Amino acid sequence: MDIPADIKYSEEHEWVGVEGNIAAIGITDYAQSELGDIVFVELPEVGAEVTAMKQFGTIEAVKTVSDLYSPLSGKIVEVNNALEDDPTVINRSPYGDGWIIKIEMSDPGELDRLLPAEEYQKLVE
Repeated sequence: MDIPADIKYSEEHEWVGVEGNIAAIGITDYAQSELGDIVFVELPEVGAEVTAMKQFGTIEAVKTVSDLYSPLSGKIVEVNNALEDDPTVINRSPYGDGWIIKIEMSDPGELDRLLPAEEYQKLVE
């Protein structure tokens, strides 16, 4: 299981990678492996506001549907439209091409509530 050290994690199995004031958000390698083959991702609209730990969409796999929670608050500045045509990219590249949304953070201090890689590793063991 891949758990990159340079990003943060939520207990709900989302990851956050930050560049400046923009945070990319996706689901972890652990989450995609637990879900199995992903068949659909409900993407929010660009410009929508998200609130930390509140639902922003859903992800559907062959076996189940799960809610997606934003680890941070802010405004959605980009969605990964490629997931509409090929949601399995999340299975193949959860931390790369499989990102789901990018937000402009309204409170970067919320990053302090997220888990570093070592703590997330303990959570999923």
